[in-house]
Amino acid sequence: MVFSGKLIKNTITAFFAVFPLLSIANVSDGVQQEHAGTEAHATEVAHTETHEPTDKKSKIKAFIGHHLQDSHDFVFFSDEETGEHYGFSLPVILLDEGLKIFSSSKFNHGEEVAEVDGKHYKLYHGKIYATDAKGTIEYDEHHHPTNVKPLDFSITKNVTAMLVTALIMFFLFTGLAKSYKKGPLPTGMGRVLEPLILFIRDEVAVPNIGADKYRKFMGYLLTVFFFILILNLFGLTPLGINVTGNIAITACLALITFFVTQFSANKDYWKHIFWMPDVPVLMKIALIPIEILGTLTKPFALMIRLYANISAGHIVVMSLIGLIFVFKNWIAGPAFFGLTLFISIIEILVAFLQAFVFTMLSSLFIGMAVHEHHHEEGHDDIDEEPVII
Repeated sequence: MVFSGKLIKNTITAFFAVFPLLSIANVSDGVQQEHAGTEAHATEVAHTETHEPTDKKSKIKAFIGHHLQDSHDFVFFSDEETGEHYGFSLPVILLDEGLKIFSSSKFNHGEEVAEVDGKHYKLYHGKIYATDAKGTIEYDEHHHPTNVKPLDFSITKNVTAMLVTALIMFFLFTGLAKSYKKGPLPTGMGRVLEPLILFIRDEVAVPNIGADKYRKFMGYLLTVFFFILILNLFGLTPLGINVTGNIAITACLALITFFVTQFSANKDYWKHIFWMPDVPVLMKIALIPIEILGTLTKPFALMIRLYANISAGHIVVMSLIGLIFVFKNWIAGPAFFGLTLFISIIEILVAFLQAFVFTMLSSLFIGMAVHEHHHEEGHDDIDEEPVII
């Protein structure tokens, strides 16, 4: 959310210094011409690693790119002149010939090599690579690092946001449950939660799954709705959190819906996939791969829809904020600030809408899997009835 023009300017300016290693500014023409040959390629690598964007457009582009990525520490603001970063580090957990646990402060935001139990690790473009004491990063012909990457189980910024969200949900729902023990009406935050819970039950679960089967899936539907909603709202704060804009997170959520759907499906669901009734045999054979593909496209649609909408919203808001500093005049400043404020308010609606859409589609897919069909029963009844003329 945008609170004031001064806060925006200070926040954007401070965060610019965090991203020297994540710069995606264009390489100069001279370096591009020297790319042929091993020695020239090494020169370009060194230039890329040490190059820091100097113009405003490159800084804004680097800031937006970094915001959309996960990181191993929280940085609230930085001093661009001194290079000091103000925030807190997160624990790094690696599996590399044993368990390695240390603070991400050892990386100093990617500027230093971390030594742990005689092994050296370097943080490069948000990834941790095994290296030597000098922090050497080797590349292939496509300029991709070839260093070994240990298994990374670190508590990153996104993981921290999800853990905080889980705690918030735990306290909210346990408080709601306790309030019902005292009386028929909830108190405190329960008054806000109850309408949302009743909405998911009456407008999402019951119509899509059925009045006789919805209770089995209410726990999952409520969990996924509030989990996505709270994370979406976190993404609108100046904390730089972009969990639901991370395709790995949305893929996991979509896979959970996929597994819940498949393991809850009845025999009619599988029969309609592998041997659809009331269809000629040749057509049944032709429809089998299409139906199997359809079971995979459903979670794929869930994944892409949530990821694309949240990421696009963050890019638009930060791009509008960046335009204030690009044009830097008394007309563009208030105009883009007002537009940013308007889009930020729209993003609050999008936060609720995307949580609702994901939950609604999940309940729809589950309902399709547990719905009872009566094709054969209907045909049997017709065959058994005598024909009266």
